[in-house]
Amino acid sequence: MNSSVPESDYRSVSTAALLDPREGDIEDDATSPGQRSLLAMAGSLLVEISLPKLLFAGTISVLVPALLLGLAPLLASVWLRTVSEHVLAITEISAVLVLIVIVALGWFGWHPVFRMVEASFWALNAIAVQPGYAFSREALRHAVELIAGKGGSAARRTRLRAACSLGAGLLVCAFAALIAFVVWPSSRWTGQLDDLAAPHHLIVPTLANAVVVVCCYLAVASLVWGLADSGMDQPLDLEAFDAVGSTSCTWRVAHLSDLHVVGERYGFRIESGRSGRQGNEQLARTIARLAAIHAADPLDYIIISGDMTDAGRAAEWAEFLELLQRYPELAVRSVILPGNHDLNIVDRANPARLDLPFSPGKRLRQMRCLSAMKMLQGARACVLGSNGLVMGTLNEVLAPHRRQIQAFGDRGGLRRGAELRGIFDDLFPMLLFPVQEDGLGVAILNSNADTHFSFTNALGLVSARQARRLESAMARYPKTRWIVALHHHLIEYPMPAASFSERIGTALVNGSWVVRRLQAFADRAIVMHGHRHIDWIGCCGPLRIISAPSPVMTPGGDGTSYFYIHHLATGADGQLRLLAPEHVEVAGELP
Repeated sequence: MNSSVPESDYRSVSTAALLDPREGDIEDDATSPGQRSLLAMAGSLLVEISLPKLLFAGTISVLVPALLLGLAPLLASVWLRTVSEHVLAITEISAVLVLIVIVALGWFGWHPVFRMVEASFWALNAIAVQPGYAFSREALRHAVELIAGKGGSAARRTRLRAACSLGAGLLVCAFAALIAFVVWPSSRWTGQLDDLAAPHHLIVPTLANAVVVVCCYLAVASLVWGLADSGMDQPLDLEAFDAVGSTSCTWRVAHLSDLHVVGERYGFRIESGRSGRQGNEQLARTIARLAAIHAADPLDYIIISGDMTDAGRAAEWAEFLELLQRYPELAVRSVILPGNHDLNIVDRANPARLDLPFSPGKRLRQMRCLSAMKMLQGARACVLGSNGLVMGTLNEVLAPHRRQIQAFGDRGGLRRGAELRGIFDDLFPMLLFPVQEDGLGVAILNSNADTHFSFTNALGLVSARQARRLESAMARYPKTRWIVALHHHLIEYPMPAASFSERIGTALVNGSWVVRRLQAFADRAIVMHGHRHIDWIGCCGPLRIISAPSPVMTPGGDGTSYFYIHHLATGADGQLRLLAPEHVEVAGELP
């Protein structure tokens, strides 16, 4: 059948769309801080957030731990009172038997109760105490730097930040002490059996007990943290790279971060919206450039320090893994670790979305990330036990859970998700050991805070358990040099922050504490991270820190992006040296 419309007219119709879907639209800017102010996003959040979900999540995350913590001294006093009464009345066989039963119940029940109370205390510490101190410290620093201006020297800025740390510690201590003083009259620390008949009467004193305990801890801890932060080495730009003789053992390490792979050909990224790149073409160019470099001069490691995906979705992981599988020689050298975009983005289109603490959504994102880590480094990465000893490779440790994980991925469900609780967190830190004991290994940390809210997804926290295991392992292998890889920046950069939201909204809330713990191994360890997309190489005292730019998210004026290949070596004294890096540019197109 012949058409009466010329072919040229069809071509003109196809290019005359009112809205070209390949260029995106306003919906692609919904969560972009580059296109919308933080205040505007917060306003949208308040309108759209589910209040019942928020209240329920707050109850599970804050109220229940507070009740358990505040109720502990009342129950302990009831138990002790019961035991003492039976001790005084120990004149009959029945009383002796009752006493034995009570003591036995207390003995066997003490450990799970103690663990429950301890978990509640540290949950409140992670949710409110440490973030509260970090927020106060960075707010005071930011305000002082704004008043002092950005033109001061780095040394002056360092002194100001140290003084602000001490000032924040004093302010938070005074505030916490004041709250404890006000709440103290409502607290109650002893109870009787009769109280259990009317438990609703214990609600107010129980909550008051929790507030007093937390505030007293905060008052003391903030002073300790403030003094420690003010006295520690502040971050400075690295003055010079090391020079090592030709006889030294050297390693070439490519450091990429924040790839933010999207699952659509024309997809935009959450943070940049239409002001950033579309699709994954620039990443494909970056990997191809890396493959050419490796073919000419082989690499030892390729560290990708988190945010491999833009929102942790299955399609994004598929794109990332398929790209790497095109270059098997790179895949076998790649080391990945979880970033906040891989785990904590609840809904890429709506920052007001909130996951409940037991939601299978968070667990599913963890299992996707874990599956990718297993594919790339499962046979090389070793998992540590609570004593710091190696339990086995990642493949071996995950083998007993394979069916559970697959069933959960296929069918989801709260029960299946609950069965996997703790598996992800217990795998960190992971260690990639060198072939020779005195070689270069990689220690992988999970620095993501346990947040269920897209608006707070960028916060970080390194657990004390991870730090203890890492220290134990590094002490056990004194000849091994280490790259300590994590996603979040350990400490605020020495240059002025662009905005307060960047400074506090993306913080590793106990980063300065982690720095102090790692400084003991600074002679044979270097830290590599990403998260802020900032190109910086510096130090905190003897500890050297490398922050990676994003080869996708931070294009130059002509559309090019770049990454670094770092050269590490051993010195004559056996210490790990950092040589001048290789700057690698990747041609691209302007967003």
